[in-house]
Amino acid sequence: MRSTLCTFPMAGTLQTLILTPPSPQTLSFRLGTPRFPPNHGFFHSTSITFNHNRSIYRPIRALERSDERDGNGDKLNRVSGSASGLKWAKPLLNFVANNFLPVALVSGVALGLAYPSLGCLADRYSLSKFSTFGIFIISGLTLRSGDIGAAAEAWPVGVFGLVSILMISPYFSRAILQMQMQPQEFVTGLAIFSCMPTTLSSGVALTQLAGGNSALALAMTVISNMLGILMVPFSISKFIADGVGVSVPTKQLFRSLVLTLLVPLILGKVFRESFKGLADFVDQNRKLFSKFSALFLSLVPWIQVSRSRSLLLMVKPTVFLIAIGMGALLHVILLAFNALAIQSLSAVTAGSKSIFSKKENASALVLVASQKTLPVMVAVVEQLGGAFGESGLLVLPCVAAHLNQIILDSLLVNFWLRKDTVSYNAKVN
Repeated sequence: MRSTLCTFPMAGTLQTLILTPPSPQTLSFRLGTPRFPPNHGFFHSTSITFNHNRSIYRPIRALERSDERDGNGDKLNRVSGSASGLKWAKPLLNFVANNFLPVALVSGVALGLAYPSLGCLADRYSLSKFSTFGIFIISGLTLRSGDIGAAAEAWPVGVFGLVSILMISPYFSRAILQMQMQPQEFVTGLAIFSCMPTTLSSGVALTQLAGGNSALALAMTVISNMLGILMVPFSISKFIADGVGVSVPTKQLFRSLVLTLLVPLILGKVFRESFKGLADFVDQNRKLFSKFSALFLSLVPWIQVSRSRSLLLMVKPTVFLIAIGMGALLHVILLAFNALAIQSLSAVTAGSKSIFSKKENASALVLVASQKTLPVMVAVVEQLGGAFGESGLLVLPCVAAHLNQIILDSLLVNFWLRKDTVSYNAKVN
């Protein structure tokens, strides 16, 4: 059926749309069954009949005159205000989205310094344990079955990662102990920190953000912390205490690691495999789940800074800055060592075909093997009973070192992601 609208000339139609004043009864619509002719667009899908000598009430808003004025004779600018606000907010939102993890961590530190009472309240209710639980629930939800096979295939990388974490990095404690600083607990604390296993959550979270082998990162995290329960007392005795026996709460640490690492990881994987459609939903929203993981991770430095704020204010700023620099230097050295080691192993084994040369495995190794865990270090120091000095002063530089390694690695991950984006765009263009 031909529309009556087609009988009017186009110019007359536009003039009618713009200039004709409203009338009490403007038009009547007769909506027919939608039709879709093969060579016509959307606008011919509905039959519309206009009564003669009737006019359209309002033009489409897009056709309103651009020089519309208000009661004072000033031009109205309804869109420009909101548009300028969006222009101002868009770069900020893009920056936060591209650097979500560093922003979350820095915000947690700032909140801990400004309002420590909130962090202390969160610590009283063990919120950091719940955050670690949440991170590993997300890890289980995002763990594909194929990733487990990839982790098993990369077992040589995992074995070297465990050697680097538990056997090689403790040797750096001897170099740290050569430093002289007041209070000396700062130096001793960093030396103990270098003997710890890898972080419980941040290494896995950062590996996921980087698109690395997250299953390999999970395996190195769980196994290094399990073995660390046995290895840490030996490392502290050999490298720091010079043969003095140190007791570590082995049973308590083991139970805590099982409850905060293995149980949520298995639960997340069971949920993924049990509920229909959940795996697809998680895979389609991996970035969103990564942001949740980053938020959980930011709770740890927030609580630690809140707990240590009073001690931090008692220390001279220059001394504390030196301790922060030492912690950052230790992490940079570990990053450089692991990166150089995996490149050397790749060249020695099979070059570009080596399991060490795969980017996913390399990023997991560099991130996980270069980090040290703070919660296990705190648990160990609490059991030392003041053998190496004031517990709070031993832990304080390690809190800063923990923050440094997460922030530095998040910046490194962002650099990798930007580099991959530039490389992908170059290939497409």
